[in-house]
Amino acid sequence: MVKEIADGIVLNPDVKFGKPIIKGTRVPVDLVVGKIAGGMTFEEIMTEYDLTKDQILAALRYAASLVAEEKLAYV
Repeated sequence: MVKEIADGIVLNPDVKFGKPIIKGTRVPVDLVVGKIAGGMTFEEIMTEYDLTKDQILAALRYAASLVAEEKLAYV
């Protein structure tokens, strides 16, 4: 059962162990964010993983929303 958890981001227990993936693909959000953090350009990611710019942006928006909700405990 596929569940959309954010615009363009889904969970599918049968794909990538249920990790968040880009809708219509098997590409995990963390992979895309990691590739950008590692210095890949949007164009390189689009070519290597057959994604659109909008799909990459959806992954970044989802990751940003997770960080925005994170609560840190200060020591």
